[in-house]
Amino acid sequence: MSNHSEWIYDVVVVGAGNAALCSALSACENGAKVLVLEKGPKNKRGGNSFFTDGAIRFAFNSLEDLRKVIPSITDELAARINMPAYTKKLFHGDLMKATGNKSEPELASYLVNESFETIKWMHKHNIEFDLIFDNQSFFKDGIYNFWGGLPVKTRDKGVGLIEKLNERAEELGIDVWYESPAKKIVMANGEVAGIVVNKKNEEVIVKSKSVILACGSFEANNKLRADNLGDIWDKAIVRGTEFNTGDGLSMAFEVGAQPFGDWSMCHSIGTDANAPKVGDFTKPGDIFKKHSYPLGIMLNKNGERFVDEGADFRNYTYAKYGREVLKQPDQVAYQIYDAQVREMLRDEYDRDEATSYKANSLEELADQLDVNKKQFLKTIKEYNQSVQNGKYEPSEKDGKGTKGIMPPKSNWALRLEQPPYYAFPVTCGVTFCFGGVKANTNAEVLNKNDQPIKGLYASGEMIGGIFYENYPGGTGLMSGAVFGKTAGKSAANYVKGQLV
Repeated sequence: MSNHSEWIYDVVVVGAGNAALCSALSACENGAKVLVLEKGPKNKRGGNSFFTDGAIRFAFNSLEDLRKVIPSITDELAARINMPAYTKKLFHGDLMKATGNKSEPELASYLVNESFETIKWMHKHNIEFDLIFDNQSFFKDGIYNFWGGLPVKTRDKGVGLIEKLNERAEELGIDVWYESPAKKIVMANGEVAGIVVNKKNEEVIVKSKSVILACGSFEANNKLRADNLGDIWDKAIVRGTEFNTGDGLSMAFEVGAQPFGDWSMCHSIGTDANAPKVGDFTKPGDIFKKHSYPLGIMLNKNGERFVDEGADFRNYTYAKYGREVLKQPDQVAYQIYDAQVREMLRDEYDRDEATSYKANSLEELADQLDVNKKQFLKTIKEYNQSVQNGKYEPSEKDGKGTKGIMPPKSNWALRLEQPPYYAFPVTCGVTFCFGGVKANTNAEVLNKNDQPIKGLYASGEMIGGIFYENYPGGTGLMSGAVFGKTAGKSAANYVKGQLV
């Protein structure tokens, strides 16, 4: 082990995704000398953030608020947009509803209350945003009608976000070490004193008074997934980075951090059954997901439905329905659509990477699938017979549901009766796990006595207690940015002797 005299930093950030780089930018602007540690090589940098679609949820009161961070919205375009306010109250309500009111109250309120200020802060650091016209609005009578409280994404999705964050870090003189996983936090007299790093296969000590852990959860660790989520989870596809194996959590627990949050659940979705087993950095973005299921129905290999596809908007069900797919035979389900909705499906259904089947009859479609054909056709027949009359309106919860079948379809129920028919096989893809360390609203990591571990901070997926059971779409990037900004400021102030 070597100890180079130049390897002295005020703040060391472990990780190089959205949460980590927001932490680094914040620490730097508050006067700290910052080092970022990336476990992977430069061409695989960015953590899970690299693979996101960039949707980011925050509170705002009007379209004019959005124009403060999206200056490209012209007056002419603004006149053609119907943008409902998404207030702090609505954001908080959606978060608590999704988590069964289990989200830690102080963390939840802090996330919501700081969301818009953090978006403005990101904009000041040259992060660019756009409206999500394609998946979060419907064009009707010349007007873009937005819905669901999630109208904004980072430009060029997660790839663009990571690119801009790294550009800004370089502008500010923040050092980044690639292929340099952190191994152990060095403590002295109960305070952080440094960190052991495997710097391109050489073990070195970096002296630092503060460490921010922002290196994700343990979803890429098959053993930890099986131990915490259940044996079946070792069959799930890892949608994002292969490097999130729980290293930061292990280091935190070694120095007395308190485990916190929902360690038995995770963010998981229905993703293409033939998607890569781990995220492919040559195919960035969330390109394998299949999120138009509210417009159709889902059946397993036994030919049976197993969820209410129309329980709510996709934004509020997709992160939990992946685990329902995982429970099905061979961890596979089929999303079924007909010609009525095919043109309404999200763009991921039209990609070259999408696995799909097409037929002019349901019988012919079933013959192409690995399903119990008799039950498959019986289920669809019973579903068709149960569909109730009413106005079909995909931009709102229309109440056009089914009657007399279980599970029901509560909204957007259309009979499957217009050929051609389509099937898209999906499996479960895990994004990140909900369990983490306990932290407060200063992003300080707490020990088992709920006291801060001096000099140790966390952000992003490292923080437990925010998400339980489910997750409102776009909240992960927002949480990473909010607590990243906070962690950086707190760590810099700690180093300066200004404890917060």
